Amino acid sequence: MKFFIVHAHPEPNSFNGALTRYAKEVLYTTGHEVIISDLYAMQFNPVSDRRNFTYNKELNYYNQQSEEMYATEVDGFAPDIKAEMEKLDWCDVLIFQFPLWWFGLPAILKGWVDKVFAMGRTYGGGRFYDNGVFQGKKAMLSLTTGGALTMYTEIGINGEIRTILYPINHGIFRFVGFDVLPPFIVWGASRIGDERRQAYLEEYKQRLLTINATPPIVYPSLKDFDEDFQLKQ
Repeated sequence: MKFFIVHAHPEPNSFNGALTRYAKEVLYTTGHEVIISDLYAMQFNPVSDRRNFTYNKELNYYNQQSEEMYATEVDGFAPDIKAEMEKLDWCDVLIFQFPLWWFGLPAILKGWVDKVFAMGRTYGGGRFYDNGVFQGKKAMLSLTTGGALTMYTEIGINGEIRTILYPINHGIFRFVGFDVLPPFIVWGASRIGDERRQAYLEEYKQRLLTINATPPIVYPSLKDFDEDFQLKQ
């Protein structure tokens, strides 16, 4: 299988870094292909503006979705963005590796999504959810948290982790058609010892090697809704 890991952590020696390096080793060793976009090492610019494009449709007013549609028509995406789009097309499995910051993605990774998941290229014209561009592909979050597992339950101070990750899993991955796998989470990464870190690496190895046997998260299907996206009775 072809794995595309988008890595977002500024410190190479962090446990996020260890997870990405170990994933690469495990997947290569077992015959899979791997591409990694290390966003900080690439100095990826997360800010969207006219530099997203080599051609502009409208010079007097900037509308990103309109410009994305035009760039799709004329092959007008900037080279760095086009390269990331081609990695998405190539992969069978997309993995986001990141620390959970302020209950969401680090800015550099969110900016990557804003630029690479472009209208016309990755969604639009009725191509979303079940009919999404990336249907048949899998996507998974691999992340670390600052707090312990008990903080991310229904009765925990931070709220249930599934709710926190829903905007990413459903609003990004599933929206463009991916089958979304349950996340791999390292709880309280800065507070665990070497023995637990090693155990997490082994657990991650098993997750990676059983990707095809892992059932995706079940989300509502388009067939359950009418043309106005109201739930059918």
